[in-house]
Parts: sequence; C-alpha cells; structure tokens
Amino acid sequence: MTKSGQSAPYWLDPGERTQFPNVNEALTEPNGLLAIGGDLSVERLLAAYRRGIFPWYSHGQPILWWSPNPRAILRLTALQVSRSLRKSLRREDYEVRFDTAFDDVVRQCAKPRKDGLGTWITDEMRNAYLRLHRLGYAHSIETWHDDQLVGGLYGVSLGKMFFGESMFSRRTDASKIAFVYLVRQLAKWGHAMVDCQVYSSHLGSLGAEKIPRQRFVEYLDIFSDQPGHVGLWQCDLTLREVVSPHE
Repeated sequence: MTKSGQSAPYWLDPGERTQFPNVNEALTEPNGLLAIGGDLSVERLLAAYRRGIFPWYSHGQPILWWSPNPRAILRLTALQVSRSLRKSLRREDYEVRFDTAFDDVVRQCAKPRKDGLGTWITDEMRNAYLRLHRLGYAHSIETWHDDQLVGGLYGVSLGKMFFGESMFSRRTDASKIAFVYLVRQLAKWGHAMVDCQVYSSHLGSLGAEKIPRQRFVEYLDIFSDQPGHVGLWQCDLTLREVVSPHE
C-alpha cells in the first residue's frame, strides 16, 4: 500500500488483498475514512470486516474504506422492543424468512429513499455481497406479507459477530421486525453483538450504543474467529422466543 501524501487515507495496493492500515490511522474528518481503492474481492472484504473496516462510497467515486470512531454496536441482550413494535410482532399477517431473497433485499436497500440514503449500494457492491452470500458469509433477514417482500436487512457474519449493512421497509415496522428476529436468533446461537457501524437515533431506539473504536476492535479479536454459522441460515424461533424471550 502507498500513502496519499498524508497519514490517511491510504491508497491500497491492488495486489495485496488482505492488507489494510491500522484503523487508528483513520481520519477524524471525515470520521473514519481510512483507505481508498483496491477491490471488493471476497478476500479483501473478509479481511476488512475482521479489522473493523467496511466499504462505503457513491457512484463515480473510488472505493472508500471506513472505520469510524466511536462505533455503534448492539449487544444482543440490550435489544429494546417498544410497546408498538411488540404489538406488530404479535400480529399473524407476516412471515420472517432467512436467506430466501438475498438479492431482492439488497436491491430494495439500494433504492433511493426520502432521507437520501440507499443509492450508495452500487452494482459493484451488490455483486460483491452476492459473492459473499453464495459462500455463506452474507445473509438476509426478510419480512413477508401476502407473499410479498415488504422489509428486511442484510449483513455479514464472521464467527460470533454480525455486521449490519443496510435495511429497508415498505410497510410499518417491517424492517424492525426483521431486526428483532435477527437479534433473537443470534442470541439463541450464542453470538455476541451486531455491528451497526454509525450511530443513529433509529438504531438507538432499538438499543444500540456508541463505544470507542479500539474497544470494538478488541471485541473483534475475541469473537470474529470463533465458530459461527456459515452457509444458508434458517430461522428456528417460536413467536414466544421473539416477543418474550425470558418469560
């Protein structure tokens, strides 16, 4: 890798797919920008996630790699389910499935939204995560209504860590329902936490918190190499385990 004339961001060497600079070299403004370039190969993406780095860039930009400080995470035991969301979970007019429509979920997440987000998922990004999905590392959690996909999310799983990438909703609480199912299932499997990348009030309402980047990296060192669930996922939760897991 070569420097761009300052301590960061670094220009990545296309031939060195598993090497990244230390995340402590990331810029403070814009927060977390660490490196530029490279590719979205399976090897590079897995190496990035294991180090607390993820790609995020817009159409027409080179690939940008980020590791923000602080980092947003959700400890599985800290999930907050509001009264209204609990009511939505108890309804019987939806179904949650895992890994049955990964490409559709990514395409829906890529559509422009009122908040201006979503368009960062380029065709290059979509194809990269499809490759991860086919290898059993990337997963979708989907909310269905009348056999129509109405919400969901996708992300990457390494060991006992899940790295959330994006979510969408075409019906009230549809993405939140998928998120609750994800968290409950991960807890049942003995996973540690969900990486939410950057904090938002929406994530905070579900129990996400901000922690120092260095602590997040320490968690990665502990949990990302532990035995996990590679391959297609299946949900084996009962409604009671989802709505009232400790009753």
